[in-house]
Amino acid sequence: MPPHSDIVKVAIEWPGANAQLIEIDQKKPLSSIIREVCDGWSLSGSEQFALRYADGPQLYITEQSRSEMKNGTILRLAISPARAARQLLDRIQSHGIDARLEALKELAKLSADPTFATEFINMEGIGTLARLVESGTHFGEMLAFTLTAFLELMDHGIVSWDLISLSFIKQIAGYVNQPMVDVSILQRSLAILESMVLNSHSLYHRVAQDITVGQLIGHLSNQEIQTYAIALINALFLKAPEDRRQEMASTLAQKHLRSIILNHVIRGNRPIKAEMAHQLYVLQVLTFNLLEERMMTKMDPSDQTQRDIIFELRRIAFDGENDPSGTEKRKAMYTKDYKMLGFTNHVNPAMDFTQTPPGMLALDNMLYLAKLHQDTYIRIVLENSSREDKHECPFGRCAIELTRMLCEILQVGELPNEGCNDYHPMFFTHDRAWEEFFCVCIQLLNKTWKEMRATAEDFNKVMQVVREQITRALAMKPSSLDHLKGKLRGLSYSEILRLRQSERMSQDDFQSPPIIELRERIQPEILELIKQQRLNRLCEGSCFRKLGNRRRQEKFWFCRLSLNHKVLHYGDLDESPQGEVPLELLTDKIPVSDIKSVVTGKDCPHMKEKSALKQNKEVLELAFSVLYDPDENLNFVAPNKYEYCVWTDGLCALLGREMGSDLTRSDLDTLISMEMKLRLLDLENIAIPEAPPPVPKEPSTYNFTYNYG
Repeated sequence: MPPHSDIVKVAIEWPGANAQLIEIDQKKPLSSIIREVCDGWSLSGSEQFALRYADGPQLYITEQSRSEMKNGTILRLAISPARAARQLLDRIQSHGIDARLEALKELAKLSADPTFATEFINMEGIGTLARLVESGTHFGEMLAFTLTAFLELMDHGIVSWDLISLSFIKQIAGYVNQPMVDVSILQRSLAILESMVLNSHSLYHRVAQDITVGQLIGHLSNQEIQTYAIALINALFLKAPEDRRQEMASTLAQKHLRSIILNHVIRGNRPIKAEMAHQLYVLQVLTFNLLEERMMTKMDPSDQTQRDIIFELRRIAFDGENDPSGTEKRKAMYTKDYKMLGFTNHVNPAMDFTQTPPGMLALDNMLYLAKLHQDTYIRIVLENSSREDKHECPFGRCAIELTRMLCEILQVGELPNEGCNDYHPMFFTHDRAWEEFFCVCIQLLNKTWKEMRATAEDFNKVMQVVREQITRALAMKPSSLDHLKGKLRGLSYSEILRLRQSERMSQDDFQSPPIIELRERIQPEILELIKQQRLNRLCEGSCFRKLGNRRRQEKFWFCRLSLNHKVLHYGDLDESPQGEVPLELLTDKIPVSDIKSVVTGKDCPHMKEKSALKQNKEVLELAFSVLYDPDENLNFVAPNKYEYCVWTDGLCALLGREMGSDLTRSDLDTLISMEMKLRLLDLENIAIPEAPPPVPKEPSTYNFTYNYG
């Protein structure tokens, strides 16, 4: 008896007869098995027969594929591939139209089978089909089945596409260019042309001559052939020589391809299927790959035209201030301005663009922002160049690194991945989608930098957070750039911290009762630690701007808590301080015992005094007041969200109240997670004694200096 694994139990059918239930020995030659099956039905000439699957694609079973048979498979006895190929080849050349149609229909079905295809091709079958097409005598269903069979046979890769005649190409191109052609014929014609372009360099040039982009775009209004038309556009785009791609992209833009795809495909009344999603992804990748040349082009510091772009950035940012007359004075002023623009090389900022990627692409993005979103550009530059507390966000350096990051995220310069469907609808909503995407992201970076209260040392940390914000937003597939902005507003730095912590804590090992119990036991220790950190920050003090007429020179005041936590000291300053301000310079004070409460936002007296319409939402979110006896108040507007959270939490802790800011919740989750991991790690690394030691009562010790970033 052969081993059980070599036996497959199957059913075999034959028209007009009862099925045979047999056990196939996989070690036995397939020809012997077919002979036994034929003998069971008294059929002679077993070499003229073969086995096929009865279900699915109904492929022929060969010695190479027989191992795929499983128990319970239903097979069918059929004429052999060679015999079927010969019969069909004769029938498709017969004079009877009905017989020819049936033969072509059967051929279209069988051509997907590689075993049959090999036999049919060996009989010069492809040449016969090509001549039928070239003759121009086939129409309707007959032509559709002919083209289907041709495409299926060619897709096996047995015959080179280079052997296809020019007259065949012209005939197929003619079907695409005709205004009124059956949809099934048009689908197959587009698919054949796509395969020609993808598989033959010489045929690409022939197809590119006979098919215009305008004709293909005209087919996008027909939902039945949209996918085929975009696939051919992609193929022509992909195989075009580098010097032709930009020209083709310009043609596509002139023909409004993007808006047509947006209105007729993405926003059409049919759901987007997998193949269409793939073609949209391919078009997206190929479009962004046009940026590769600029991305890999280094700036030439001696090229005056390129240097003029940097001069233009400086002119727009600083309102075209007149240059000083002397060369040395001009050089000194330029160096100062380039530093304010955030370039790494203040003397010759052209050197910042000599690394690839992102090369000149970063400079292109910066110039687009400066010219098309001038107010945003000037605000970002001046907002950061005027800061003196080492928290300025270097625009130039950030723009260059952001461009590099976006190229990595969108895989600029890489070929499309087969089977990937990751297209983004929002990139089809604007003719300058890349540049607009950069403009949205540079504002996000500037906002995140402020939220993290970052310094130059935190640059890489900020970029990591920004990358996470962008990738999380893209994963939500925003439908437009405005939708993207909304998604990014919801992904603030504090939200990213919360998401990170939530994802860590959602792991199974953090949900077990012992871990939950440990967390509850640790939490009071961590809250006390955070409370001490907040009070320490209040003792260091902070500088605040005075609210007043914007036309006047800004005034500052400073507030800090005494080391014994009993008095708030504050006083005016002529300028923003560098470092700690001694208590002796702060002439006013409030005993903590006199403080009644702390209020925030619109409940603050200084927010009620002014018209609500005049109050910037950001200012409202940063406002808080200390109310103290007898009916007095000390009003604050924090310089940023971090200082707001530190001061409001610190004052609440000072008054014995709960600290409830987003920052405290984030700190609490982060530190509890750190402490739990440390304790669990200790348990894993320490051998278990015979009797467990008592739980230590001393809280964990942290050297904790919180940096918002």
